Amino acid sequence: MNHSAIEIDHISKKYQIGLASKNRHDTLRDLIMDAATSVFRKNEKKAQPKGTFWALKDISLDIPKGQAVGIIGRNGAGKSTLLKILTRITKPTSGHVEIRGRMAALLEVGTGFHGELTGRENIFLNGAILGMKKVEIKRKLDEIIDFSGVEKFIDTPVKRYSSGMYVRLAFAVAAHLEPEILIVDEVLAVGDHEFQKRCLGKMNTVAKAGRTVLFVSHNMESITHLCSRAILLENGQVAADGESSSVVQSYIGRTAGETSLAFSRSVPPSPKHEAWISGVELMDIDGNPRDNFTTGEPIRFRISFELTHPNAGIEVGLVLTTDDGRNIVAPNSRQQHGKVPGTIGTNWVECVFEGPPLTAKRYLARVDLGDYQEHFFDSVENAVSFEVNGTDYFGTGRWPNPTLAVVSKCTWEVPGNP
Repeated sequence: MNHSAIEIDHISKKYQIGLASKNRHDTLRDLIMDAATSVFRKNEKKAQPKGTFWALKDISLDIPKGQAVGIIGRNGAGKSTLLKILTRITKPTSGHVEIRGRMAALLEVGTGFHGELTGRENIFLNGAILGMKKVEIKRKLDEIIDFSGVEKFIDTPVKRYSSGMYVRLAFAVAAHLEPEILIVDEVLAVGDHEFQKRCLGKMNTVAKAGRTVLFVSHNMESITHLCSRAILLENGQVAADGESSSVVQSYIGRTAGETSLAFSRSVPPSPKHEAWISGVELMDIDGNPRDNFTTGEPIRFRISFELTHPNAGIEVGLVLTTDDGRNIVAPNSRQQHGKVPGTIGTNWVECVFEGPPLTAKRYLARVDLGDYQEHFFDSVENAVSFEVNGTDYFGTGRWPNPTLAVVSKCTWEVPGNP
């Protein structure tokens, strides 16, 4: 009896850079878009290949049944390409993949549902695709609707849903229709904190029930909490594979030397991005570049982002983590400021972090970009890093406990004291 849920045998995926040909189509949408725009290219010279790009190079992996596996790596490492091959969205250039069991996948927003069908109809459609009987789907229906939180709109065509509503329902369907393999790609960045917690809890339940989970995320704390195993991809290859906490440590160690006072890039992560983070600067309260602070000292972050269309409701988030991957605080413009207007071109916002006071250790900052329609645009992990030095913060002659991440200043009252 074979105990593997997924066998990946020497797969590679090559793309032609700058080649306009039928070979480049990964999906039906790509094919339709190429046909629609071909009329404008009739008089152009035939595009010539400008080179090749290997998104994946000779990857072999074995995922046992019932294992929860995290897939991590920087943007462009090959994570999403790997999942598209596993879910049959695109074919590998070479190699072979064997899938054993019913699989439900939640990848980018816009896949998996039929826009003209209602939420309820899409639940039944997805169940049928998974091979479930109608009576089985009916038994799960109320639980799916309740988990998604879109009961008011369950009989509305999903093309009218916001991105957040779409993802909430899609996750509820994928997680509750009892797939033997559940694949989730970074969708937890969409939605509020409470929904993210519920998603992680549900995936944990799925994993403990003996089903296989593949989870791609930039949240290292979620990876170590949910997954017993992690796989690190770098430049389309497996750089590390093993126990999740050790692989996360390896990843953070590899990226540590790449972080600095500032992050910048002049092009989007992919041509599809309509908004992306173009810069992150780390400064003191006076605007001077700094990467060394003391406990309780304000820290200024300047975040630049690019828009291809104006957007009156931009949301910018920071996640500060320790160098072992623990999330400490997550200041967010939506919670504390409100909508950030953005125009076409370069925009920027500043966040002055004033607390809670951080103890003496090294910290990394992730930056996220989205909007009030719950579109998730971009994320830069380990954009900048900095050190905090301990001080006599309380004025008692003792430094705060460095094993803790933050300190709190309290007023103590003792009976009998004047």
